[in-house]
Amino acid sequence: MAKSAYLVTVSGPDRVGVGAELFAALSSLSAHDAQLIDVGQITIRGALVLCAEVVIEDALGPDTIRAALQDRDIEGRGISATVERATPSEVVHGGRLLVTLLAPSISAEQLNSVFRAIADDDATCERIVHLATYPVDCYELVVHCNANSSLRESLTPVAKEAGLDLAVQRAGLHRRAKHLVVMDADSTLLKNEVIDLLADACGCAAEVSKITEAAMAGEIDFAESLRRRVALLKGLPATVIDEVRAKLTLTAGARTLLRTLHRLGYVPAVVSGGFVEVLAPLLAELHVDYLEANVLEIVDGKLTGRLGGPIVDRAAKARALERFASEVGVPLEQTVAVGDGANDIDMISVAGLGIAFNAKPVVREHADAALSVPYLDAVLYFLGISREEIDT
Repeated sequence: MAKSAYLVTVSGPDRVGVGAELFAALSSLSAHDAQLIDVGQITIRGALVLCAEVVIEDALGPDTIRAALQDRDIEGRGISATVERATPSEVVHGGRLLVTLLAPSISAEQLNSVFRAIADDDATCERIVHLATYPVDCYELVVHCNANSSLRESLTPVAKEAGLDLAVQRAGLHRRAKHLVVMDADSTLLKNEVIDLLADACGCAAEVSKITEAAMAGEIDFAESLRRRVALLKGLPATVIDEVRAKLTLTAGARTLLRTLHRLGYVPAVVSGGFVEVLAPLLAELHVDYLEANVLEIVDGKLTGRLGGPIVDRAAKARALERFASEVGVPLEQTVAVGDGANDIDMISVAGLGIAFNAKPVVREHADAALSVPYLDAVLYFLGISREEIDT
């Protein structure tokens, strides 16, 4: 006998037992050799839409399904149930992508621009999850794309114009597997630029700051800029390092990010163009075990104006990420890199997910995702972790 698919939709005010009643009704159809193919549900502020796709013989049709629903008294108290023939689904060769949208608040107009771009790419949104409502608004979309999809390229300018932070990633269980999350220190994990604090102590702040800005914008080579800045610190007493460390301020959300990563079994790490002497004690307090940074040369209790080892530059940051991933036992696809400066570009590019955090335009161009909000724990949303999970 020929069979057809029917869509059963239960909607109305949510109440205890609606799901149990529906599945009890559908289970009774097994006597008619009916099959449950798919189920979906959404509840918004107590309003329920619960759908089930059932395949049954054409000779029995929707009347048999409706009779089963009536036997269970599903309808009533505002709940309605409909049965209609399901539209044959077209086989689409492609895959699923996760599109994460983030902003201080997200309007219908902003969502409209994103969904129009998705439709223009011949893709469909299968699911929407509201990951957070504070301190930022964040939605995650599961989008089914065709094999030739260029969704990332299509959405990037649209999101930028709409004022939305955006990440586009492949869907899959890998997102909940163990991750290595590598962060830059200055202006990412920290609000400060450590070398600027050291420069304040030796009275050369303006000159150092100017070199730092040019280096982060990619205008001069980072290694050369670092040598020039460190040279200006010559003669500074080493005791200043402790004074500078006491002035460090973590970026908003940094402690929440690290706490959540630890509880999920993820591994945080810091790869910085800053200095081990300043960062290591702080990271020990934060239980961050992986650190790669520059070493200041100290002789007779004073800074010599030279570095005590190889420079941790743009290429070295990427190598450090790869080495940490190997040590932790995490494939590169499950690594995340977060940074703001030009010396973070290689690290961001080699990671499975590269995130530009309040970054220069040149960095955003190389990143998979960008954050323009001041909260570092917003990185968690790009891992599919909701605000409710974070708070819990």
